Amino acid sequence: MSTPAPASPDGLAIVEQWLNEARTGAMGLPQLMETAGKLQAAGQIDAAILLYKTWVEASDSPLRQVACFNWGTLLGEKHRHAEAVEVYETALKLAPNFAQARLNLGHQLEHLGRHEEALDAWRQVYEIEEPQGLGTDPLDLRLHGINNAARLLEDQKRYDESEALMVRSLEMKAEQPDVIQHYVHIRQKQCEWPVFKTVGEVTHNQLLTNTSLLGMLDESDDPVMQLLIARRFVADRVVKYHGKPLHRLTGKRREGKIKIGYLSGDLHMHAVGLLTAELYGLHDRSRFEVHAFSWSREDGTELRSRIKAGFDTYHPVHGLSDMAVAQLIADEGIDVLVDLQGLTSGARPNILAYRGAPIQAGYLGLPATSALPGVDWIIADRFVMPAEVLPNYSEKPIYLPHCYQVSDRQRSASPAPTRAQAGLPESGFVFCAFNNNHKMSEEVFRSWMRILRAVEGSVLWLLADNVFAQQNLIQTAAEEGVATERLIFAPRAQPQDYLARFQLADLFLDTFPYNAGTTASDCLWMGTPILTRSGRTYISRMAGSLLTAVGLPDLITTTLAEYEARAIQIGKQPARAASYKRYLAEHGRSSALFDIPGIVRDMEAEFERLALAERAKQ
Repeated sequence: MSTPAPASPDGLAIVEQWLNEARTGAMGLPQLMETAGKLQAAGQIDAAILLYKTWVEASDSPLRQVACFNWGTLLGEKHRHAEAVEVYETALKLAPNFAQARLNLGHQLEHLGRHEEALDAWRQVYEIEEPQGLGTDPLDLRLHGINNAARLLEDQKRYDESEALMVRSLEMKAEQPDVIQHYVHIRQKQCEWPVFKTVGEVTHNQLLTNTSLLGMLDESDDPVMQLLIARRFVADRVVKYHGKPLHRLTGKRREGKIKIGYLSGDLHMHAVGLLTAELYGLHDRSRFEVHAFSWSREDGTELRSRIKAGFDTYHPVHGLSDMAVAQLIADEGIDVLVDLQGLTSGARPNILAYRGAPIQAGYLGLPATSALPGVDWIIADRFVMPAEVLPNYSEKPIYLPHCYQVSDRQRSASPAPTRAQAGLPESGFVFCAFNNNHKMSEEVFRSWMRILRAVEGSVLWLLADNVFAQQNLIQTAAEEGVATERLIFAPRAQPQDYLARFQLADLFLDTFPYNAGTTASDCLWMGTPILTRSGRTYISRMAGSLLTAVGLPDLITTTLAEYEARAIQIGKQPARAASYKRYLAEHGRSSALFDIPGIVRDMEAEFERLALAERAKQ
């Protein structure tokens, strides 16, 4: 490997001198670590790597494993994972009980996709009662291994193994907020009820207060609780920036076309990408310029290509720091920045903290308050955010007159399958609930079972998300006296095939307090009615907003008893369900819900009003 040249010939000579000292044994381990640190501080990581390599190959020091550990760490930083594996293996040959080297070896193996080997490396640390490490508590070493194994197993949807390790971890140490958060959510994904099941010394209060905001949206219809959880996340995780907003430091006047920026890592095959695919291209280019600031993955789909084509400028920002992205937004003169992610998985909320744009608004990705200090607005309508809930939001509403939600009129469906092809019985009323399993609460699922018992011959068509949820749902159904064959589980499918399924369902049963969003739009687009329950939070009122805009407000209920009675009533009167389907077939796609150009015009009117008011302050 060649040494990258420092800033001057003198600097290069010094590096050559250091390499010679490492090669000849004139450099001890402390001097090696100090010298490599200087190279790292100067940005010369490749030179630091070469220095460690040279020293280790020439040295017979009994502490060579320490140099190998540092060498492997630098290789990992440079994403040279295969080389890092070899170096950590060398360290472990020198010191087989070196726990930190084995832990880091697991991380590098994971990067290479060698997951079983990674799990085994971590297992060799956490199964030892007193693992040996340098200056680290043995318990912390064990927790490092067990928690990373649990995380990887969760990623692989081996939920039962993952949860078992989380339980073990929490029994070893209760004060682990991140582990508690994952423990709660993995129980939600498996429909393991009650979700808040205490373990070891972990209290119910700890489970509640350490639940993620996404997890709390599944569990509580209390807007105050959602605000408190969001504020806790912001206090713990979001940068405390007290400098001037970056948009005020550029020295440039914002003029000409109003510039709209969309901020997201979900502009691919994702619920947000599916909803917004048409939005970007519909903006009026005579008045607006549209930018994306995105770290979304290149998934190779047609959807991804459509989304990117909708922007005037697409800025990939994967490799930029949060502050650098905010500076780019400021330098581009963005008037209105729309954050499509909030506090959801993969979000980068620190970008918003630096205020690269004078107007920053949340939309779609997080249908709740984010409590982010850099987000002053949230796009809504008066159904999802009625006036009485506004004190529980850190954002002010940007109200759209009909419905908050855009969608994609270009989505297409495959021909409808037959009931036999879909695994449905040839006769009987078909209730469906295709929301993700984590949205299902015990209260609502047991209500669905009472509905099935009351509607003779009916079935419930569900999404087969994971085998653990499926087993738990079947068990709960049995407890309610509902035979297994009345639950039909549909595997995940390509978007066109998934859309086609809706045509076989008579009535979609919505979840509560986490309503259907993208799924509700898909369902109504395909002409299937939804029965929803609307509560006190934005997320528990999403489907109600869509039903209002499509012209079916009588399918909105506000209590569990009303919801259950209405479902039974419709199930016993299939002609009523058929009339809803006829209405949607004749009027649904021409309703305000699917007037996407109209929704975009309404959005633009609000953006323009706010942007011009800000420009007047320049």
